[in-house]
Amino acid sequence: MSATEQSIDPIREAGRLWSARWGNGPVPAMAAVTSIMRAQQILMSRLNLLLSEFELSFPRYEALMILYLSRRGSLPLGKIGERLQVHPTSVTSLVDGLERSGHIRRLPHERDRRATLAEITERGREAAEAATAALNDASFCTGPLGRGDLKELEALLRPLRALEDGFAA
Repeated sequence: MSATEQSIDPIREAGRLWSARWGNGPVPAMAAVTSIMRAQQILMSRLNLLLSEFELSFPRYEALMILYLSRRGSLPLGKIGERLQVHPTSVTSLVDGLERSGHIRRLPHERDRRATLAEITERGREAAEAATAALNDASFCTGPLGRGDLKELEALLRPLRALEDGFAA
């Protein structure tokens, strides 16, 4: 039986079992977290499939767009990590992949010999523009959710992000 033919919602079923074991109190939290995590898996799969045409994954696309939108088209690797909110090891992996595909190049920092810059290439600019057009056309693979649903979802999640990331909700 395929996922689209599945007759039972696995998260609702987990909620039923959770409730039988621990009561109804924690069920909404468990179901919400599990739903968010499953949605993240679905979106990453869809986004990565769409972006594969441009030799990108969604994390690489995000890193590429940080460079594309920067004033000079280059940033220190540490600054990329801050903006992506990821560990330095993840930045190195992302930059390695983007460099292999010719989307960026590494350069020594002009003022700080300890730092390395990532700089977007012309190939990277072209890929960023084409990939962004494809993502925009596909509404970032968020179907069947509509514009109102997406605005509501973002608003619902903003306080959680604000608490963790330290910005005003």
